[in-house]
Amino acid sequence: MSAPSIRLRLLTFGMRWVVKPKLKRTGTPEKANRSFERAAPLLFSKPKGLKVTQDGPSSRITVGTPIADRAILFLHGGAFVTGSQRSYRAFAGRLAKRTKAVVFLADYPVLQDAPFPAAPIAALKAWDHLIAAGWKPHQIVIAGDSAGGNLVFGLLSTVLARNERPAAVLAFSPWTDLTLSGETITTNRDKDPLIPVSRMQEAVDLYLNGADTKHPLASPLFADFKNPPPIFIQVGADEVLRSDSERMAEATGGAVDIWPHVPHVWQIFDGRLPEANAAMRKAAAFVQSSFESAKR
Repeated sequence: MSAPSIRLRLLTFGMRWVVKPKLKRTGTPEKANRSFERAAPLLFSKPKGLKVTQDGPSSRITVGTPIADRAILFLHGGAFVTGSQRSYRAFAGRLAKRTKAVVFLADYPVLQDAPFPAAPIAALKAWDHLIAAGWKPHQIVIAGDSAGGNLVFGLLSTVLARNERPAAVLAFSPWTDLTLSGETITTNRDKDPLIPVSRMQEAVDLYLNGADTKHPLASPLFADFKNPPPIFIQVGADEVLRSDSERMAEATGGAVDIWPHVPHVWQIFDGRLPEANAAMRKAAAFVQSSFESAKR
């Protein structure tokens, strides 16, 4: 096991002693969202040659010339409270550059604008727009991080039930169980340098607005997955959501890639953090091999 880089040590130190305490104190979803939107340009490294156009409910993002017939539908994270096409476009660009695919960064309402099931409905709308535009299911990889990973697996269950099988699924630290029953929510409570467990139930209650926590679109861990495609999940060993990733991989027959020392969704620091660069290279290799397999 390699030692963490100096950059990673500094990052986790700052998260543990500055960001995590701030998240514990943040008063409203609106305030949290404003803070994230201001910080996003500092978090994400914008790749050269990034091009963004609007395509229905999604931003169409490319870097260079993408390989034909390869699309990624990306659903951003943010605990259903933060995140947008604007704040995530640089990270989507990093993914486009790594995979040589066109990335469609979907839009969905955060909970303060519209609670569940508005977000999963919007995710399905983004998928249906691509299909209506001529994309075939086997030409699309569904990807997302954190709360976006929740939407990814809810969407996967829905489209599989319609016999629409995507090329693959890529998820970064997905939040798949809103019942909060994962073992590592307890065992990693103090180890996780970013997520304050004390605020998780509050986020769930605001997002679901009275809906059943075991609804398959709220907690896709409890959904059905008919003939799932290749699935690759990356998660940090010390994350409170590690159990969500491990159990989802088991439920879908997917692979889980566990990294030591890293914080929640460390991949967003691609271009600035060695461990993020390495993880993204591995994720991109999975995406590229999945597209090749789907063609056969």
